[in-house]
Amino acid sequence: MKKKIWDIYAPIYEKAMRSDCKAYKGMYERIPKVIKGKDVLEIATGPGLLAKHVAYAAKRMIATDYSEGMIAEAKKGKYPDNLTFEVADAQQLPFDDDSFDVVLIANALHVMPEPEKALQEINRVLKNKGILIAPNFINHKDGFISNIWSGILKAAGIKFEHQWRISEYKEFLERNGWKVKNCKEMKARIPIAYVECIRNPEIISRERD
Repeated sequence: MKKKIWDIYAPIYEKAMRSDCKAYKGMYERIPKVIKGKDVLEIATGPGLLAKHVAYAAKRMIATDYSEGMIAEAKKGKYPDNLTFEVADAQQLPFDDDSFDVVLIANALHVMPEPEKALQEINRVLKNKGILIAPNFINHKDGFISNIWSGILKAAGIKFEHQWRISEYKEFLERNGWKVKNCKEMKARIPIAYVECIRNPEIISRERD
């Protein structure tokens, strides 16, 4: 997906997400417990909505997006001093190996043609016992509201490269070296699978051999 689409969408993205505030409220309550006192990287932060709500609990948090427009929006308004915003590509992260205790990527893997590459980069920058938090839209065409909203996004140029059910999403993560430790479906216009993962050392070791 071209950056230009996200740059255009950036000024209205946060407003479009407001009707899903109940789903995000659950993440605002859960994620601070997981990231407390830790070094955190967020990928695909968009206008920084999630980062601004949870960063207070982290030791430090860097929130990134490959859209300059999204990062410009994210830098607006107030946010914790330990939070910084940077432009970065999920498939070519400008960070050293083993830099973060937690990586957060929300509602982004499904729009990437090759999400496996992003997961490889996450594995690289995450510390040995690090945690991946990867909430993602699922069941895009199940139900009237989900179907309508998916159609609106498609018309706006936002293509869903992958349309997983919750079991398929978990299987996708596990195939790519992650062990799902916590999984919960959250109600929204398009349902969200909230997942927390750790590395699966057996799969990771096979990939490196």
